[in-house]
Amino acid sequence: MIVKEAKFLYSAADKSKFLQTDKPIVAVSGRSNVGKSSFINMLAGRKKLAKTSADPGRTRLINYFDFGAFVLADLPGYGFARVSREEKAKWARLLEDFFAGTRLAHVFALVDIRHDPSADDLTMISFLYASRIPFTAVATKSDKIAVTKVKSHVRKIAASLKTGEGNVVAVSSATNAGKEEILRLLDGVLARSAEPFEEEE
Repeated sequence: MIVKEAKFLYSAADKSKFLQTDKPIVAVSGRSNVGKSSFINMLAGRKKLAKTSADPGRTRLINYFDFGAFVLADLPGYGFARVSREEKAKWARLLEDFFAGTRLAHVFALVDIRHDPSADDLTMISFLYASRIPFTAVATKSDKIAVTKVKSHVRKIAASLKTGEGNVVAVSSATNAGKEEILRLLDGVLARSAEPFEEEE
């Protein structure tokens, strides 16, 4: 896949604003500060498409991006401690409504390659399994560890998430490591989703 152009569409704060489209929708999930915005910018080949912030918990809405062949939905980061219980509950409702009301072609579930998956990460993966939503675990910030340790960290993450090592892709937005693998994976996702989405037109 070659991403020729990607653009921000809009943000949704509740289910009344969820995007209705015939294009496949690919979601990006992960805990706060895992690198979702940097991952999206890497795929787009643009540094400032999705706004990055050193302040975790900035993404409190569902942000939609048009990648041409598909729409990418950037989900609110979970697991951020310094927000109110009410705010966390609001995010949870937004995510529940999104998964219930959106037909997803795939989910990129981001985890930090430097750490064991959190309880929230495990909850998300369990939900995707239970909902039969296809996903790929993306181990971000691979440039932060030695190249010789990447495979062992991927293996450990795969074991924690109860998925195959081939379903965990190590990436780095700083070096573009893993980008081509993700783009090839997207080719397969779009090929598999073509017929179902055509039938709904």
